[in-house]
Amino acid sequence: MKFSITGVNHKSAPVEVRERLAFDDIALSQALVALKGRPGFCEGMILSTCNRVEVALTCEENGNSAVAVDQFLADTRHVQREWVTPYLYHFEDSDAIRHLFRVAASLDSMVIGEPQILGQLKSAYSLAKEHDAVSGFMDALLTRAFSVAKRVRSETDIGANAVSISYAAVELAREIFGSLEGKKIMIVGAGKMSELAARHLRRSGAGQILVTNRTQERALEMVELFDGKLVDYTRFLSALPEVDIVISSSAAPHYIIVREDMKKVLEARRNRPMFLIDIAVPRNIEPTVNELDNVFLYDIDDLQRVIENNLQGRMDSAKEAEAIVHEEVERMMARLKAREVAPTIVKLQDELERMRATEVARMRTKLGALTPEQELAIEALTKSMINKIAHGPISEIRRQASQPDGHYIINAVRKVFRLD
Repeated sequence: MKFSITGVNHKSAPVEVRERLAFDDIALSQALVALKGRPGFCEGMILSTCNRVEVALTCEENGNSAVAVDQFLADTRHVQREWVTPYLYHFEDSDAIRHLFRVAASLDSMVIGEPQILGQLKSAYSLAKEHDAVSGFMDALLTRAFSVAKRVRSETDIGANAVSISYAAVELAREIFGSLEGKKIMIVGAGKMSELAARHLRRSGAGQILVTNRTQERALEMVELFDGKLVDYTRFLSALPEVDIVISSSAAPHYIIVREDMKKVLEARRNRPMFLIDIAVPRNIEPTVNELDNVFLYDIDDLQRVIENNLQGRMDSAKEAEAIVHEEVERMMARLKAREVAPTIVKLQDELERMRATEVARMRTKLGALTPEQELAIEALTKSMINKIAHGPISEIRRQASQPDGHYIINAVRKVFRLD
């Protein structure tokens, strides 16, 4: 049996290629059925996300899984095989296991440490199980991959720091307020980035969301999305005293919140702290607002610096994670090699037992009638001798299983005892 992973990701193929090769839910089920019908197929799983499409396979030893997946993707995604091939990468055996563990641990993601890939991998595994495409070897391997990902998360800080604008905003808000429980948010300008920041803040415990926008139609969409409250754009400044966090991404060409406005707001709030996130370009909030006591203003560049620092932290953690993956791959390969030699050990034991039983039966005709005690003594003596003879070869087979050239010794043992 040969294990392989073949596919494309954000490093090997541009987005237009990944889009053509991606599977939706219906196509993925159909593809698994088609994959099971391929010559040499033993087990398989298809992982399809916005940044990668990978086919993991176990095939017969003499099969060519790289070519098989090449043609499989061309057939199922209705593209020319020659068009697919240049973008594909291919890993086999220990390299494929290392790649799988790295993917599960989010070391191969566009954003290192992002948590989504593990959930996507588990979903791909569940679907493959539903279609009876995964059973013995890959079942155990994928289960181990999930454990490796969990170990990386628990033993390193790879996922601890925010690496997106929206998550960075949440991280900074927590630093300022400690807990976000019940904090009120105002979204000024209903852009996508504001929506993401508000979504993450809400998940972190923030309370009501107020929405204001020049175009009321888009503001109403956001109000419905967050079960929020609409504020008239011409009067949003008067609502600021009740707000703890402001996310501003208006397309206005000038400052819509200035220092004098914020001085009045703070007076009305009795100087309770406010967190202002200005992710608009050009900026919506006058920079000198940050000079006021109890006002914490961050613009897009500030957030980007937070992200860069956090990315460096994740890169440092990634080194620790790579060491964990290396250790786990070595451990898995040792287990697989031990499993590979198990049939040889069983055959050796069976062959020695056959020889023992044959010789005992032959000698019985010469020894005549034996008492039960004598029968037991002969059985114990001959089995003890066979066990001592087998101990050396079996120990060496197990030791050689983990060695690079161990198969030469194992083959020699098989020839000596005529196990082939």
